[in-house]
Amino acid sequence: MNKKSKIYYLVEGAMIGALYIALTYAQELLLPGTTSLAVQFRLSELLCLLCIFTPSAIWGLTIATFISNILSAGALPLDTVFGTLATFVAVSLIYKFKDVRVFKLPLLSAFMPVIANGVIIGLELEIFLIDGAFHFGSFLLQGGLVALGEFFVCVVLGLPFVKLLEHLNFFKKIHKQI
Repeated sequence: MNKKSKIYYLVEGAMIGALYIALTYAQELLLPGTTSLAVQFRLSELLCLLCIFTPSAIWGLTIATFISNILSAGALPLDTVFGTLATFVAVSLIYKFKDVRVFKLPLLSAFMPVIANGVIIGLELEIFLIDGAFHFGSFLLQGGLVALGEFFVCVVLGLPFVKLLEHLNFFKKIHKQI
């Protein structure tokens, strides 16, 4: 990787991260609680699927999640740790499975945020937010509610978003220039 490519990689990741923060913050202003409660619908999570196109999105989105959770009044302080971990796991796996296609769709990649956030944030909510001993049924409920929001954003909305970017050759045109 030459110097120009490294700089481009840093700028691209920073731009994706900044967009994630801006979208999360705007949504939280317009619809308070929708980006940080148990049944969250964080539209900016759609950007996680950019990892299918570029590895720079991995670090950009991981840092952006950390910053967004600090800025979000509704987020638990532990979300800065667990939310960031969930994002890092999800985006790393999205990139790893980017070429696995089912019916020409990156289904496995699209499900990575659903699974990672459902499990990690579900555990966080069950262990630190719900009073009493750990109950597996309650964990499934908490994780399921988180996964439901992720499913809608990353699978229902995300797959058409990916197909649109592929149809437009968006990243191929941009990466060709460097």
